[in-house]
Amino acid sequence: MPSSLSPATIALVKATVPALEAHGLAITRRMYERLFQDPAIRDLFNQSHHGETGSQPKALANAVLAYARNIDNLGALSGAVERIAQKHVTLAIQPAHYASVAEALLGAIQDVLGDAATPEICAAWGEAYWYLADILIDREAAIYHDHESRPGGWTGWRDFRIESVILESETIRSFVLVPVDGGPVLRHQPGQSLGIRLDLPGHGVLKRNYSVSCAPNDRAYRVTVKREATPGRPTGLVSSWLHEAAHPGTVLSVAAPAGDFVLDRGSSAPVVLVSGGVGLTPMMSMLETIHAETPERPTWYVHGALNGRVHAMAGRARQLAADRPAIRLHTLYEAPEAGDRLGVAYDAAGRITPDWLVAHTPAAEATYYLCGPKPFLASLVHGLARLGVPAERIRYEFFGPADELDEENTRMAA
Repeated sequence: MPSSLSPATIALVKATVPALEAHGLAITRRMYERLFQDPAIRDLFNQSHHGETGSQPKALANAVLAYARNIDNLGALSGAVERIAQKHVTLAIQPAHYASVAEALLGAIQDVLGDAATPEICAAWGEAYWYLADILIDREAAIYHDHESRPGGWTGWRDFRIESVILESETIRSFVLVPVDGGPVLRHQPGQSLGIRLDLPGHGVLKRNYSVSCAPNDRAYRVTVKREATPGRPTGLVSSWLHEAAHPGTVLSVAAPAGDFVLDRGSSAPVVLVSGGVGLTPMMSMLETIHAETPERPTWYVHGALNGRVHAMAGRARQLAADRPAIRLHTLYEAPEAGDRLGVAYDAAGRITPDWLVAHTPAAEATYYLCGPKPFLASLVHGLARLGVPAERIRYEFFGPADELDEENTRMAA
């Protein structure tokens, strides 16, 4: 890998910014069309993020544009690079896969831009691609090495058996996973997720990421899954199968836990965990960890749900707070039903807002961890920043390509 990109390459890539602004989405859609002609490559990807209404081509178009704009200041992209590397690890991406992506991306640039994609432009983008690819390959190799060298760790795919299934709400179930080989598991960082691979008859190989919803331990992982039933789309295939067909004894292929959305366990400063819907999964891992490791740490857990029928793990949260005065719970139901008792099942009707968080939690010193649907996150991330919470104390996990949230945040700020 060259130590730096050549000035000529930097100039040529920056010159393509207007073309990427106009045609970036067409390029990435075409890239995935080319890439997925190889079934082995197609199986590497989470197909719920692709397709006509999928989010991944749009997220990649934004990422390619950001790379072109910052090609002379790559330090600005370090956070995005780390997110990508961590996501790749949960999908067991290997260095050899990058050549296929390079061929598909450069071919797509030529297909979409036609004569404007001169040999000089294509050569510059080839150099720029491999410069970034080598950074990712090196970082992913370091993560894989760390996984392999730690107790219970592994690389690639490992067989896990579902030990138990727990009905958490009408739409959410938890699955406790233990290794088929009987060995220990790698202790995850609270907030990280597992990659899961299934081969479903009629649908082929499908991959998904699910946050671990328990505290780190040596024996098992718990993942908590909402059934996302969307007829005619890849979204919901895996979650529906897990809800309908998975049972104790079912074997799943699992990649080691990864992700950069993790609880800072070395700090004693106040922490505010905020979740909407099934976004509670990484928060429960963080809450269980705080309960076990730093029970005196001032902690607020604020959760929003539609109503009690779909509110998962409510009893577990109350149990964790019962003997830890430093843990405070606050639950909002957007549309409480007759059987939902105010002051028992929930504390207020409505939605979580940035103004409420700043008024009821220590905004001057707390770190906010946020997880939930895109509009929920965009509102809170932008709103907390507007109310003076610095960016380094606002951390969030988005179930999908993270670049989408950046775009949603920009739209809401306009």
